[in-house]
Order: sequence, then C-alpha cells, then structure tokens
Amino acid sequence: MERESMEFDVVIVGAGPAGLSAACRLAQRSHESGNQISICVLEKGSEVGAHILSGAVFEPRALNELFPDWQQNPPTMTQVKGEEFLVLTSEHNHIKMPQQLIPNCLRSNKGQYVLSLGKLCQWLANKAEAMGVEIFAGFSAKSLSFINDENRVTGIITSDMGLDKNGHAKSGFQPGIELKAKYTIFAEGARGHLGKELIRHYDLDADKQPQHYALGIKELWQLDKQDTRHQAGKVLHGLGWPLSQSDSNGGCFLYHLDDHQIAVGLITDLNYSNPYVSPFEEFQRLKHHPAIAKYLRGAERICFGARALAKGGLFSLPKQQFPGGLLIGCDAGTLNSAKIKGSHTAMKSGMLAAEAIFDQLTSEQPQDEPDYQTHFAASWLYEELDQARNFTSAIHNYGSIIGGILTLFEHNIWPKITTKRVPWNIQDSVPDHLCLKRKSTFDIINYPKPDKTLSFDKPSSVYLSATQHEENQPCHLLLENECIVIDNHLPMFDEPSQRFCPAGVYELVEVDGQIKLQINAANCLHCKTCDIKDPSQNITWVPPESGGPNYKTM
Repeated sequence: MERESMEFDVVIVGAGPAGLSAACRLAQRSHESGNQISICVLEKGSEVGAHILSGAVFEPRALNELFPDWQQNPPTMTQVKGEEFLVLTSEHNHIKMPQQLIPNCLRSNKGQYVLSLGKLCQWLANKAEAMGVEIFAGFSAKSLSFINDENRVTGIITSDMGLDKNGHAKSGFQPGIELKAKYTIFAEGARGHLGKELIRHYDLDADKQPQHYALGIKELWQLDKQDTRHQAGKVLHGLGWPLSQSDSNGGCFLYHLDDHQIAVGLITDLNYSNPYVSPFEEFQRLKHHPAIAKYLRGAERICFGARALAKGGLFSLPKQQFPGGLLIGCDAGTLNSAKIKGSHTAMKSGMLAAEAIFDQLTSEQPQDEPDYQTHFAASWLYEELDQARNFTSAIHNYGSIIGGILTLFEHNIWPKITTKRVPWNIQDSVPDHLCLKRKSTFDIINYPKPDKTLSFDKPSSVYLSATQHEENQPCHLLLENECIVIDNHLPMFDEPSQRFCPAGVYELVEVDGQIKLQINAANCLHCKTCDIKDPSQNITWVPPESGGPNYKTM
C-alpha cells in the first residue's frame, strides 16, 4: 500500500506529561542554540487531555525546571492545604494514622497541588505549540517503521481510517500516514502497545523483574457551591477495606479540587489472586464507607474513568534507549509508587529524553541510540526511583501491614541512622497475570447492588466517561485463541475478564446453546487492564481507528 509520508527531526507518540515535556524541552534547546528542530507530537485522543486520567496530587519539581516562571500564568490547580491518611479497618470503621507512623514518602505533600492532569497537559500543549511544535490529535500510532537492515526505528505509521468490522475498505477509506523521524520518542502511557512491541523486539527488559501494574478507577463529583463540606486543597489517602476483605492490595484517595469538586478513586494492584475480585465493584463498595460517603452524599457524580498504571519501579524499568528512539514516562514505568505520584517523574523523563536527543541532533557524529542512560543516571529521577525501589515488591511479598512497616523503616528510620542507601533489594518476579488462583480456592464475592446514589452500574459509568467508538470498524481488542476462554478460563477462573474490566467490555453470552465470550469494544475505556491481567495473555489491546473516552477534566 502506498502511503503519504511526512518527515520530522523528532516524532513523539503521546501528548501526556512525558511526551509534552520532551517536546517543550526540545523546542527550548532548539531556540536557545539556533538549531532549527522540527518536532511532531501525535495524540490518539480527540484532543489533548481527552485520554488523560490521574488522581492527581502534583509535585511541581519538574515543572519548576521546565518553566521556572510558570506561576505567572499557571494551569488550573489548588495547593494542598491539609492531608489525612486513614486505615479503613472494616466496612464501617477506620483509624486516622498518626503522622509518625506514615512513611515520609506518603506525607510529603506540602507545597504540592491537586489538579486535573488533563488540564495540565492542555497547558503544556499550548506552551509547546507556541514554540513551534506541531501537535496532531485524533491520530493513533498503529505500527513502527524500521530500516530493517540496520534494525533502527525510523518513525511510525498511523492507523488506516475507513475500514469496516471485517477489515474491508469503506467509501472514504484513507491509508495511514508514515511519520518519518531521525528519532522517535514513545510516551504512550502505561502498557503502550508500541512500547510493548519495542521491549520485546529489542529485549529491553532483559534481566529485569516483570513490570507490575495497578488499575486506577476515578470519579469526579460536583458539590453545591454553598456546601461547607468542601475544603479546597484537602487530600485524603487510605488503605484497608474493601480490598483487604478480598486479600488484595491497593488504596483509595479523595481530593478536594477547585470549583467545589471532589475526585475520589480506588487503586487496585493487579497482582490479586482471587478471580472473583472486581475492581469496579470494590470501588462502588468503597464509596459507602462512612469516611468517604460523608463527602459525597447529596453531590452529583459528573465523570468516571479508569486507567492502568505501571508501578514496578526501578527493578522493572526496561532499558529506555534503542536504535532510533527512546521509551519514556509510564510507557517505560517511571512512576514513583512509594509517593503514589508519576506526573513529575514522567515529565523529568521527557526532559532527559530531550537532552539526549538534542545531543545527537547537534553532534557531528550522531549515534543511532540517544544516550538517555547517562542523563538518567545523573538525575534526581534516578535517585528518587532508587529510594523507592523496594516499595511495590515489599507490599506484594509481605502485604500492606508488614510491607508498610518495611517502608516506614526504609524512609523514616534508616535515614536517621546513616546517609547510605539500604543494603537490601526486594524483588517480585511473578508477573501479575500469573497470580490468579483457581476459583475453587475462593468463595464467590456477592457484591451489593448499586443504590444509584453512591454506587452505580457499569453502563451508567461508561456513559459519564463520554466514550464513543465507531461501531463499524475493526475490533481493537484482539483475542488470540477463542477456545482458551471457554475451555480453560471458564472452568479454572470463571472467565475473569467479565470482572477485571471496569467497563463491561467482556461478557459471556449463550449462542445456539453454547457459551461464548462477547466483546463489546465500543465500551472500551482504553485502560489496558485486559492486556495486563488476562491469565493466558490471550487479549491484545491495539488502538482503534478513532474514539475512546473524552475525559477533559480528569
């Protein structure tokens, strides 16, 4: 197939905090040096921010470096003015953790902000465009371009547009465009489909522990303007119930934003073993806990969303450089899970990528691989990830209580004893998808029906995500072997996809007396949980022609 092509010095896949920070820093270096660098950012969402979802408590360290004067014209955000850490001990009870028992990494929110990460990305996009960066929204990077003889990435190819469900061209069919680049930066977010291919192709995760993930589910609630429960800037984090009841790890958050809005969410580690666990239903239960419900009763739920996050940390971080490009941000896994923060680390990763690529673009003898590793090893990003390297594995191996005690010792007590790093490493070598145990080991979890006041069903929730897909297009959720679902997953795990998907995409139906798996691809929130948690790795997520959620303020 003949394709049109466009050429740039640098193509960046993904307009999240990592990709946009890379674009901004490259543009800055271009202007400072007088070397004209052409930069293109490709974003699969209908607009910048449409597919962005995060809590989010934002640490401005990287933003301070990227734009030292950002507070003169800041993005919308609210400074943290108070924080609590709760242990939800049961369905009705909780205790407030004393400050001295909270690891420093979890109570260092002074001088930080609560915000909509989507709005921050829109702000960064405006900055980038003002410096000459071209941003193409509504286009997915479908596949990689290579110089095969040299095994070098030379850009990407966007999705073909105008195919029907069977992959046949409809009227108005348009083949994807090849975007050629001297260097390509991949910043797709957690479990990016091209990032996954690059890791496999170049064996970037050799000698690394598997990446570990969690599913974050979030809602935005609107309070009345006169509601005195709202305390702008208040931050609440919690752990325990309801996940503790199903022997799962994770935690909850509730943030008081500006404009009398509250963000509430649950993060469920995807290494859980009980196949009857439904992260969506666990979140619905959470909102009935008195410590959470007291802020939500009488308010209006206005948005819903879900997104996987990569939380394996330093031990799961793949090699990020390869011939022709770099893998950055959550596409690589730079989130600091000990802080429950990844935006500032993603931004710094993008800025380091920009420096590494600028070095090559201005070198008399440019190398195929930008030397990201040297910049990374000398940065505060490496130091921060190294300090947090044991957090996820400690929780996975020893549970929230003992793992939390180990974290408390590492972050609060050890630094008072010595300035040296702790001499031990805790790793977790079991991939999340292999953690499920047979259904015979567990009782069925009977989740309560939604009351439509605090708890809701999946269809009404997906509606609030503004998710839309063209129905007559190829399914973007690829099932490698349909027989595995019925022959293996159903008898062993009661087909877990019908529960681990937060959007009701996977459904067991009876057709001509036979049970089959029905894929409702139009509901997909692009969270990637199915690609991660399917026990046989039988489901592959690829970007659709177009569509998805439209979060804007999430």
